[in-house]
Amino acid sequence: MKLLALETANEQCSVCIVNDTQILFNVLNDQTRMQTQMLLPMVEQGLQTCQLTCDELTAIAFSRGPGSFSGVRINAAVTQALAWANDLPVVPVSTLQALAQAAYRLHGLTAVTAVLDARMQEVYIANFELDEQHIMQLKDTEQMLSYADAAAQVQYPLVGSGALLVDDTAVFSDVKPTAEDIAVLGTYFVNEQQWVSAEHALPIYLRDNAWKKIAEQGKQ
Repeated sequence: MKLLALETANEQCSVCIVNDTQILFNVLNDQTRMQTQMLLPMVEQGLQTCQLTCDELTAIAFSRGPGSFSGVRINAAVTQALAWANDLPVVPVSTLQALAQAAYRLHGLTAVTAVLDARMQEVYIANFELDEQHIMQLKDTEQMLSYADAAAQVQYPLVGSGALLVDDTAVFSDVKPTAEDIAVLGTYFVNEQQWVSAEHALPIYLRDNAWKKIAEQGKQ
């Protein structure tokens, strides 16, 4: 098994390639809003480093959102293009689940409330717990809520860019998901044979009027 994982749903851009047992390539670029320029060159760098071609991959995993409207859209578009061109299955991974997985990877947290800043006085939020396979599993539903409503949904330590918006005492607001976390979750879903074809590699925004988001929010 060889899996390509992409993460651009936040303000950074990262690419990871893994096989059954180890990380083969892992790179992150944290230049704000540079995903369009950086993602494909980073993918090419990873394939060259691993001496792979796209048609040798088992699947492509990507962060499908929620997150930055432009970042989620770029990730889905690049994933679709690569999957279509190489007849590969796709594994859409929740950005909130990847955030929870990052909290486990970085801090050993086994139960978290993952929160991402959704702008417009709202956050994306969901609760996760670690299972016996060391995968952070969703315990409720992913939602987009006001700060006050989100506070009522908190069950565990808060992690992510929206943490301080919900509770100004939150400790883990600097946790960010990367392609490494997408790869861990993508590998799990591949082993469970949970994937889709390229046309179903769709972004999830959790906002009905997502197409208005950039104009309304200004900076995203």
